[in-house]
Order: sequence, then structure tokens, then C-alpha cells
Amino acid sequence: MRLYLSGHDDRYAIEQLQLVLFPDEPMEPSEKPFRGDGAISRLSQGALWLTATAKITLNGKTATAMRRMRLAEADVPKRRMLLQNAYYDAAMQLRTPPDWGSLSGVRPSKLTTKYMLGGASAQEAQKRLEQTYHVSPERSRLCAECSSATIKAASLLEQNDISVYIGIPFCPTRCIYCSFVSAGIEKAGKFLPAFLDCLEREIEEVGRRLKASDKRIRTLYIGGGTPTTLSTEQMRRLMQAISAHFDLTNLIEYTVEGGRPDTLDLKKLQLIRSFGCDRMSINPQTMSDAVLQTIGRRHTSEQTIMAYQAAVQAGFEGINMDLIAGLPGEDERSFAASLRKVIDLSPSNITVHTLAMKKGAELYYARMGLPTAEQVRTMLNEAETALRAAGYRPYYLYRQKYMSGSFENIGWCKDGFEGIYNIYMMEEMHSILSLGGGAMTKVNLPDGRLERFHNPKFPQQYIERIDDLLKQKSEIFSLL
Repeated sequence: MRLYLSGHDDRYAIEQLQLVLFPDEPMEPSEKPFRGDGAISRLSQGALWLTATAKITLNGKTATAMRRMRLAEADVPKRRMLLQNAYYDAAMQLRTPPDWGSLSGVRPSKLTTKYMLGGASAQEAQKRLEQTYHVSPERSRLCAECSSATIKAASLLEQNDISVYIGIPFCPTRCIYCSFVSAGIEKAGKFLPAFLDCLEREIEEVGRRLKASDKRIRTLYIGGGTPTTLSTEQMRRLMQAISAHFDLTNLIEYTVEGGRPDTLDLKKLQLIRSFGCDRMSINPQTMSDAVLQTIGRRHTSEQTIMAYQAAVQAGFEGINMDLIAGLPGEDERSFAASLRKVIDLSPSNITVHTLAMKKGAELYYARMGLPTAEQVRTMLNEAETALRAAGYRPYYLYRQKYMSGSFENIGWCKDGFEGIYNIYMMEEMHSILSLGGGAMTKVNLPDGRLERFHNPKFPQQYIERIDDLLKQKSEIFSLL
């Protein structure tokens, strides 16, 4: 779809909304007006009023809309909203309203959190989201509930608190929907010993600087990839290094993302638990063996059950299990069956993801048959009904580009089992020091901005650049 702008140059505002409203119609800029399919966004300024108009022609049908506001009130954010609202109004003449309305951001619950911290009740924040951004009542309710969990988690923080993330970019195999830079162990295993040597050096350097500072580590998360791709002895070495160099006495949560059930056994789980880790993630994604094979996961649903039982035996009370709505070969019935099997296990947390078609993932190029947006909507709505009935409630959510139906990922938990790191990370509530492959440190600056520092994505690059990464720590700690 062609896009012509007149009177403004905020192409990003329109293009992001286009991803939500017409995801199958990518935009191409046009330097001049045109006839036929496409969109025109205009902004005109009078003596007292600022007027935004939008015209969209799609498949021969044309819709127009206009919004205006007083010029004296038109700061930059309000100008952008004016443009987007006019475009949204025109689009609604050509399609049904999306669940997330005109919101295109990753973190919609940040808005309800802002409203509630400003004095609004959960119900008032929910209504404001509906009126301002056209969000459906069902999604605005989810946001308000997640904001309540966010505010509760924020009460645990003091000014100098941080979290630590450690990235292990290795997996047994690569799933076809995955675009993370995780190396399959069969091809990249040769880099693992040197990677661990370098990671231990990074842990030691960060630990030294932390102990010389006034920072408290409140949550620690070992993710990836699949960290439990490491052997039991390699995992012991990693966790010994963490315990030796980090002060963990102030931790409120310590998580290892086990991920793949075929990387877990009782011995490894007991070892992880013995180092004080109190939260484990075991992610089946589906309980259909046929779908597991389709998406490239070399384990069975029975192995998922065995891994969960082993984690319980090892003493884990906080156990998360992931499911994905919209996988190839999955329909409403098989997804409901997967959900029921996971609920019957009764883990403390269940996270329901929506499949995202990410560039770089095999699935993006494979053009496999996928469930429709309406089927995914049914899966998510039925999941919400079943999870609420089983005693779970939402505590964090986020969205991604190119998701099936432009829906969301939601973390559900039993009372008292919120994933605190997930909240701090997703809501960007404090600084997160990140170590390992593909890890990104985020430093929250006093003026509200975020400063980001990226570790190399690939194991070989991480190994080659470790000396530079260690030198970079002085800059990071100067900002903390």
C-alpha cells in the first residue's frame, strides 16, 4: 500500500498503526499524491485549530476521516495521536475494530500503570484506555490487572536495586518459529567450553564492581537459548561462579529457564535448586506430539510431564510452563487439549504466547498453513476462561510485531507467584545488568531515558570480544 504524507513527516506513526490495522498491506512511501489503492495522511494548521485528515483506499473502496484539536494544546505526542486517530477512524470504515484498538506498542499496560500511579482506580484506568485508544474492554481489563501486579512488584524495590540477566545462547535444536540468535548444540557445541570461560570472566568482573557499589541484586534470571543445554557439571560450574562473585543475600527471585524438557532430569534440577534457585521454567509450547515434531522440538508431551514431576520432586514451587497459540498444525481443539493437560499439572505459572512471524525464523519463509486470526482469538479467549476458572490471574503482558491477529503474550499465575523479573524487565522498572551471549544491559537514567549496551549475539563473536566487553563495564557502572 502506498502512503503519501502532506503537512507532516511522521511516517512512523502511520506505519506502526498500519501494522496493526492492515498487517498484510505493507506500506511504501510515495513522493506525490496518487489514484487507486493507498493512504494519504494530511495535517493542516489554521489560526486556532490543527486538523488531521486521512484517506484510505483498499480494494477499490475509499474511506475518509477527520480529527481536529486546538492548536494551543497540540504538543508533539498529541499531534501524533491526532494523526493516528484520524487514520484509525478511516480504517474502521474498511475493517472491524482490532482488540488493541490503535495501540501499536509492545507494552500497553504501561499506560494503565501510569494512570493508576496518577490516582486512577483500576476501573478508571481501564475505561481511559478504551476511550483514548479504542482498546476492547477485554484487553483493557487485562492491562489494568497486570498494572496492579506491577505496582505491587514496584513496592519491593529501593532506589539502588537492580536485576541481573545471564544469557546462554545454545539450544538442543532450533525451533522453526524462533528468530533468537541461539545456536543448535550440534553445530555450535565446539564453542561452549570457551564461551563458559569467557562468561565466568564477565561474571567475575561484574561481581567485583557490584560489590564495590551500593547496588542490590533483587532478581536473577538465567535465560537463553536454553541454559539447561549445559551438562550437569557445566551448570554446576556456572552456578558456582554466580554464587562466588555475586551477593545473592537480597534476592527475591532466582530463575533458570529450563525451557526444553529434554534437557532436564532430576539430577540437574536438584543441582540447580541446591544453589538457591527457586523458579524454573519448563516450556512445552504444545502438548501435541505431532505439532512438536512439526516445529522442530525433539521431545514428547510425556517428557514434559516427566520434567515437571522431576522439578516438583527437586523442590521447585515456582514453575512456569509456556504454550503458544497459533502454531502450524494446531487448531482450537488441539490447543484446548494442550491447555487442559498443562492446567491439570497445576504449575504456579502458565504463560500463553501468540505465535509471531519473525524475520529470520524458518517458519517465516516456509509458508506453512497456520491457524487464522479468528482461530487464534478463540484459542486466547478460551485460555483466559479456563485459566481464570483454575485460579490463575494475569500479571504481565506484552506484544510483538507480526503476531497472529495482532494479539499478545500473557503471563498467568496463582496468587503470590508473579514472575517478578518478568515484570521488572517488561515494565523497565529498574536497571538490568545483562551478561553472556546476545544479552542487552538496560540502564535506567535519572531523566527517565534508557541506555542500552549489547553483547555480541553469536558465541564466537562473544568469545572474540570478551576483552572489550570487560572494559565496557566501567562505562556501564558509571551510569548506574
